[in-house]
Amino acid sequence: MNERRKFITHLSALLVSGPVAAFAEQAGAGKGPLVRVWKSPTCGCCSKWVDHMIAAGFEVEAENVSDVGVYKQRYGLPVKLASCHTAVVEGYVVEGHVPPADVIRLLKEKPPIGGIAVPGMPMGSPGMESPNPENYQTIAFDKDQRLSVFAEHGPDFD
Repeated sequence: MNERRKFITHLSALLVSGPVAAFAEQAGAGKGPLVRVWKSPTCGCCSKWVDHMIAAGFEVEAENVSDVGVYKQRYGLPVKLASCHTAVVEGYVVEGHVPPADVIRLLKEKPPIGGIAVPGMPMGSPGMESPNPENYQTIAFDKDQRLSVFAEHGPDFD
């Protein structure tokens, strides 16, 4: 089973890398939309997520702060969607380990929502790489804090 999970993880990375690579090529590395990120200075997985966003072609400004909760509250993030870092891109909140492909889709579709989030820190999400990835969802939320599934990821979905 472990070999199957490894295969699925690698295959998933290849499938997602297509649209991400096209976006990065079109944007020019670091020349795409600006992503402002607030994170703890000691959070290694947050820094890895930033690296994923840069590799996908986004321009990223990451700020180390002592209380990320201030930004979650400022941008109206529903408490149950919280993760370890908060970002904003083109007016949308991006919370936690959201795959770059989901952010690219968000910016292309421009739905009438407040943002998207990957609650918690699921293994296998960008920045939380693992040989044993979990299934997880990217959740969309609106200004009234209504939630809906934006995307599903992990061995059973990718």
